[in-house]
Amino acid sequence: MKIILALSAITATSLLILTGPEKPNNANNSALSAKKIASVKTHVVKALVFKVDNEGSKLTWLAKKATGEHNGSVKVSNGSFTVDNNTLKTGSFDIDTRTITVTDLTDESANTKLVGHLKSDDFFSAEKFPKANFVIGSATKTTGNQYNVKGKLTIKGITNEVSFPAVIAVNGKKLTANAKITIDRTKYDIKFRSKNFFENLGDKVIYDDFDIDVALVANAQ
Repeated sequence: MKIILALSAITATSLLILTGPEKPNNANNSALSAKKIASVKTHVVKALVFKVDNEGSKLTWLAKKATGEHNGSVKVSNGSFTVDNNTLKTGSFDIDTRTITVTDLTDESANTKLVGHLKSDDFFSAEKFPKANFVIGSATKTTGNQYNVKGKLTIKGITNEVSFPAVIAVNGKKLTANAKITIDRTKYDIKFRSKNFFENLGDKVIYDDFDIDVALVANAQ
């Protein structure tokens, strides 16, 4: 009898050692939750900086007078944009006034004469002020890639506020910005043959407003 009781006690003790005490479900759930939280990685989206491609970008200008119009191009010399969550936040670009060209005059002599005049003090004073500059103050997204842009344009060292609609799109590591900016030249001390400053100009009048078509390309850094 004593042998049977002893064997029973040994068997019970062995089972207790093998199975061990039952762990509460709450402890198990807490441990699993902690593991899940630890495994989650927070994804932080950083703002991207896009540098303007000077060669891939293009600025063209159009100026009108009483007897016709002239057009040409000018080069971007520097620029960058900041994009956060696929939305434009800040940006600026420089324009090299020394690179002004005229594209509508095929006569070499006439072309050279007009280019020289545009670079002179009557117009952009390119040697004194080789750089014009635009800095975005605000870019408000309306629909899709459409923006209303406001900022400061500096020409000949004179700064004025300008605003215009623009289409700005980000596709992977490439940004494109397209806009038409109408500028009143007299606000930048370009008054040559302006009817608001000179009388009796007749058909020699050059209109105050001129347009710049902006087509910028920029690449993510």
